[in-house]
Amino acid sequence: MRVEQLLSPERIGCHISASSKKRTLEQLSELLQNGADVEDKCEIFDALLERERLGTTGFGKGVAIPHGRLKSIKEPIAAFVTLEPGIDFDAVDHSPVDLILALLVPDDSADTHIELLSQIAEMLRDSDLTSALRNAANSEAIIAQLSHWKSH
Repeated sequence: MRVEQLLSPERIGCHISASSKKRTLEQLSELLQNGADVEDKCEIFDALLERERLGTTGFGKGVAIPHGRLKSIKEPIAAFVTLEPGIDFDAVDHSPVDLILALLVPDDSADTHIELLSQIAEMLRDSDLTSALRNAANSEAIIAQLSHWKSH
């Protein structure tokens, strides 16, 4: 399974503004709810926030990968945002975060969770890809960039 297959245009936000890490997680929760079988976006927010309490998902160079597990979903889903300006996300390198790919997987999908996180981390370590994502004008351009990315 490839990451771009988990995204849809309605779960992507380009060049959005967010005032804080908490507000960004709220916005991601709203995006993740689009097209998902989750009636309560608070359930999504709680899953993302619970993971953040264990340690930051901001892994440096302006990138964060908030993620969690939900009992109420049957398939993995993702949301992606580019932020302007970047925000403090408690990243390991203390840099502002402006690219965020959020991932939710079913509660019983530990292997899938790890595989997808590994794929996302590899993708978002690619400076050419992150540059293209930062410059993408719309959700279709973001999906196209992710679709064309090849593992090294």
